[in-house]
Amino acid sequence: MEEGYAVILVYSTAHALKAEKALQRAGISCKLIPVPRHISSDCGVCVRIRRADQEEALEVLESAGVGIEGVHKV
Repeated sequence: MEEGYAVILVYSTAHALKAEKALQRAGISCKLIPVPRHISSDCGVCVRIRRADQEEALEVLESAGVGIEGVHKV
């Protein structure tokens, strides 16, 4: 398993909130955080997850209909 975190960028705050709820229902630890400046200068929030949970998290979000802009290791 990979250590560290990944951030999932979504298209809106509404998607971030939807993602957080879906991940929590699936038992995946997550946290909403500001988008790191080295990733994007846009204001907004993203979802931080453990890298070890990345594959499962992306499946959960796809099933929940959450639009994903990108995934970045941090």
